[in-house]
Amino acid sequence: MTKQKRYIRWFNELTIDDIPLVGGKNASLGEMYRELIPQGINIPNGFAVTAEGYRYMLDEANAWDELHKALDGLDPDDMADLARRARTARETIYAAPLPDLLEQQILEAYSQLQQQYGEELSLAVRSSATAEDLPTASFAGQQDTFLNIRGEQSLLEACKRCFASLFTDRAIHYRIDQGFDHFKLSLSIGIMKMVRSDLNASGVMFSLDTESGFTDVVFITGAYGLGENVVQGAVDPDEFYVHKPTFEQGFRTVLKRTLGAKKIKMVYSVGRTREPTHNVVTSEEERSHFCINDQDVLTLADYAIKIEKHYSTKAGLPRPMDMEWAKDGVDGLLYIVQARPETVVSQRNSMVMESYVLKDKSEPITIGHAVGSKIATGNTRII
Repeated sequence: MTKQKRYIRWFNELTIDDIPLVGGKNASLGEMYRELIPQGINIPNGFAVTAEGYRYMLDEANAWDELHKALDGLDPDDMADLARRARTARETIYAAPLPDLLEQQILEAYSQLQQQYGEELSLAVRSSATAEDLPTASFAGQQDTFLNIRGEQSLLEACKRCFASLFTDRAIHYRIDQGFDHFKLSLSIGIMKMVRSDLNASGVMFSLDTESGFTDVVFITGAYGLGENVVQGAVDPDEFYVHKPTFEQGFRTVLKRTLGAKKIKMVYSVGRTREPTHNVVTSEEERSHFCINDQDVLTLADYAIKIEKHYSTKAGLPRPMDMEWAKDGVDGLLYIVQARPETVVSQRNSMVMESYVLKDKSEPITIGHAVGSKIATGNTRII
């Protein structure tokens, strides 16, 4: 009797060495779930649809020839041609039905997750490409994420949309720029419990200062609601610094805090709406207060230090980390929902110092926290 193939892996089955199987995002979630929960870090449970599941779906639909027709010979600098070909590629993948075996395994795992968290469980469905989050190239954010997914049909629909998002215009262009073959990459999907940060706060943190590259601080940003606004730069967040050496010596305090405007927050949509989340305007009271308290900041700093130490030990060299966090408004706990190597500041040549100065002065339209020290110019368009 032929053994049935498994296209599902639970987080507790995965390690950081499983990037070819489940992509960088899912491999990292599995690594943290296995190794860092015992150290007191909260990680929501979930499972991955393997990259082999993506290939299985396209094999069964005989879709590879159509994908080659769409992408072979593509000129990434011809934006109209890129948009047309990318749309054709996405439509080809979306049209491929999920094979019965794959669909069955996804729904069985979903049922098990409901048994753990309850029937009203809402899901985050996140893309995880097999070349995502490498130390020298960041593929993060180029494929789609779907939040507040409920029910079997909504889950299967989100999975298909995740698979198709491997061929967004931006992702195609970036892969060509980085020298990656479209057909040697695959997409895994992470399906995990949603942290109810729509009722509280969430954000991004780094185990170094993203402006100067100073490695002795944890830099934390946060805003009310779901974390997509902070990740996408759509909101001016609160900012916090914690000094790592003194923290580890037991002198635990917030070094610096800056109040952000936090003008909007992303929350769950209620009722029969097309989009499961939407943005609402924050109140004056919310804007005038920090989204988390000092104890939360120190807990997150503790998480960041432990995560950086773990990944540095695994890599055999210092590994500054870029992490996403969320505070659950139901249980009040802080969770880590993603961690990846920081790929910008940590890759700079420490023997070279660059300085840039604007010659002309004018009133800034908007300001934010720097993630580098260069100057770029160009036209701004709303797309």
